[in-house]
Parts: sequence; C-alpha cells; structure tokens
Amino acid sequence: MKKILFPILFLFVFTTTLSQHKPAYTIYNSKGKKVSYAKMVKELTSKDIILFGELHNNAIVHWLQYEIASELANSKPLVLGAEMFETDNQEPLNNYLKGAIDQKAFDTLARLWPNYKTDYAPLVNFAKERQLPFIATNIPRRYASMVYKKGFEFLDTLTLHEKAWIAPLPIPFVPELPGYQNILKMMGDHGTPQLVMAQAIKDATMAHFILKNYNSGTRLLHFNGAYHSNNYEGILWYLKQSAPTYLYASISTVSQESIDKLLPEHNGLADFIICVDSHMTNTY
Repeated sequence: MKKILFPILFLFVFTTTLSQHKPAYTIYNSKGKKVSYAKMVKELTSKDIILFGELHNNAIVHWLQYEIASELANSKPLVLGAEMFETDNQEPLNNYLKGAIDQKAFDTLARLWPNYKTDYAPLVNFAKERQLPFIATNIPRRYASMVYKKGFEFLDTLTLHEKAWIAPLPIPFVPELPGYQNILKMMGDHGTPQLVMAQAIKDATMAHFILKNYNSGTRLLHFNGAYHSNNYEGILWYLKQSAPTYLYASISTVSQESIDKLLPEHNGLADFIICVDSHMTNTY
C-alpha cells in the first residue's frame, strides 16, 4: 500500500508545485529581454513621470498598477493621474478623496467608466487612504466627439471656461506620426483625418494636465490605454514637446498565447512591456 501511495503523493506534490509556479505574466524591456519586477520598479524610481499603458480589461495589469503605485509612494511624494477621469470631473474626484462626498455621490456626480468598481476604485481608494493627489487628465468626451465630427475648428467655439478643460490651443499636430497613421489603417473606410484629430486632442490634453500637476520633488504615475503611449508617441510625444528635460518612463501591456518570449511586433513598444497570458480571465 505504501509503495502505491508514495508515487501518487509525489505526483500530487509535483503537479501542485508546478501549477503554483506557472507565471501569469512576464516583464520585458524595450529590446525584448526579460527583466524582473524588482528591476523594473528600481528603474521607475529614478523617473519623474511614468506612463502606464494598460489593456483596460486586464485584471493582472490592474493589480500591478496598484502594486507599483504602492512601491513608488514609499520612496517619493506621488501624484496619480488617469485617462479614465475627465478634466471637468476633477471637483467631484477631489471631494471624494478628501471625504466630502461618499462613493454613492461620487458615482452620481462623475462620469465613471463601467469597470470603475473592479478596476479603478482600488487605485482611487489607495490615493484617498494615502492622501495622494489624483488627477483627471482626459478631455471631456463630448468635446473629443465633436472634434471627430468637425475637426479642431470646433474647439475654437468653446468658452474660456470650457477651454480650461483642454490643452491650450492650437495644439501641435503631426498626423504623419506612425501611431496616428496606423489608426487610419486599422479603421479602413471609417478612418478620417478628424478621427486622428480626436485622438491627438486626447493625447495633448492628457500631457497638458500631467505637466500642470507635476512638481519637482514629486513623481507622477499616469494610467492610460496602452495605445496612448505605445512606441513613445501619443501622450509621451506631447510631453517631450513641452518638457524635454524631464525623465520619462513608459510601460505597455500586451497579451500572448505564450509569455515565454515576446513576439517581435511588441519589441520597442515601451521601456517595459508586461506580457500577460491570453488565457487570463478579463474583468469584462
């Protein structure tokens, strides 16, 4: 009986140990070389502004965002910012952070994303607990929608009060940037110059509010969709136009069938590329 039980027990222990060590993600540098989480965090602590590009529905990445924010908050005053909050919602966000309104009121007063409770509430509550600023950086969606329909000319019709919620006009605009040209390719017949303008005004506005809220002696960690900062374009392009001497870092997120080796098309997306197993359950 003992001879039978021993190999069964050994097999159970072996398979359990193997499953416990199956990684859900691997981190790579811009050249496709594996790096440790600790090494990534160490390098991030030397930067002024960090753009964390996410896949919006990826649970692993949202967890890593929380962990990285926690690490960075321990070494230097930290400011958080996010695409997921529009600039005209800064007041209710501030009121929630300081406890002037509760979560129910915040839900009512701010235009929160459908996945806020699962994916972004932990970050906002972390900022609240640690008394950290959290900056709404994205252009109000109604204005981006009108740029998509009418182009930049629409923005000239805004009042001075409304213009305070967007990047100063006129914004620099280079439609030939590869990232913007790729949008046109991906959209096919639906791709228009105005579509690229709508993307650019989002990038420019996020960059503007990142710089507006960054101060020497602090560090700013910004969360955005990966496409807004991939290939060192988008938000990062605008940041460097206005403040080229700051120290920047970018993170991107990709999903692959196998995370053992980064696919060639993902090389160079960012300083650090988080490669997540595509079998991982998404939040929506």
